[in-house]
Amino acid sequence: MDIYLPVAEVSLDIFVLLGLGAAVGFLSGVFGVGGGFLLTPLLIFIGVPPTVAVASSANQLVGASVSGVLAHWRRGHVDFKMGFILLLGGLAGSVLGVWLFTLFARLGQVELVISLCYVVLLGILGCLMGIESARAILRQRRSGSARRKLHRHIWLHGLPLKTRFRSSQLYISAILPVGLGFVVGVLSAVMGIGGGFLMVPAMIYTLGMPTAMVPGTSLLQIIFVAANVTMLQAYTNHTVDGVLALVLLVGGVIGAQFGTRFGTRLRGEQLRFLLALIVLIVAAQLAHDLTIRPKSLFVIPMDNRG
Repeated sequence: MDIYLPVAEVSLDIFVLLGLGAAVGFLSGVFGVGGGFLLTPLLIFIGVPPTVAVASSANQLVGASVSGVLAHWRRGHVDFKMGFILLLGGLAGSVLGVWLFTLFARLGQVELVISLCYVVLLGILGCLMGIESARAILRQRRSGSARRKLHRHIWLHGLPLKTRFRSSQLYISAILPVGLGFVVGVLSAVMGIGGGFLMVPAMIYTLGMPTAMVPGTSLLQIIFVAANVTMLQAYTNHTVDGVLALVLLVGGVIGAQFGTRFGTRLRGEQLRFLLALIVLIVAAQLAHDLTIRPKSLFVIPMDNRG
């Protein structure tokens, strides 16, 4: 059953859109990522214009993230103080990101910029996460029940404005989460992502947060950043398709609940390895679409007036 998307100006099967929303919501609950890194490319693959896919994906992330946060909060796996400090940087970054998005759109290069950002970031991050998680799994098998330290201290933790995060058992500089939130806010606006694919590994390896606390805390920040991006995109670029966002939202909320339950059955290393595989698959498909030779190199419109 097809449904017409007024802003995107295309008709798509409503069940396909619901399925995409549910799949992304499932990933949101499992990994603590907004899922935009997967949803935006998939929408582009099925025919949604990239500018509309970016802006509408940000709106869908709000519902899926709220659903995921509530599920993690019930388990006590949300660090609210960390989440709101990340949010300070995220809101500032999203304002800059929407400005950059508008600039690239005026230059006529926004679609190329979106694709290149996905290929580069997902490719690098997927490789790093895959290598690290594979090593962690091998170490765990060799050492048996031996446990590693809760987290490692790096020189960045000693920056000024140190504060204590009791839920995560950390005492680090507040500059780190603010800076991380800022970067994710920019990417959220330019790429239509919640930034979880970058936020989650950074929270684990840079901030030193326990893996169990990361998904819920990441989603808490994504809620407000994605909402801010949606409002800015709708007001500035008029690229938010309300019908598309609503259909994706329904599927996302349902999928997030199932994903949260599934995620509790896997260890942190296994979750990171699965996420790395998904990231690399998406990056490979986008790189393929960028480099494949089109069927027609030039399209000359015909004038029917003779």
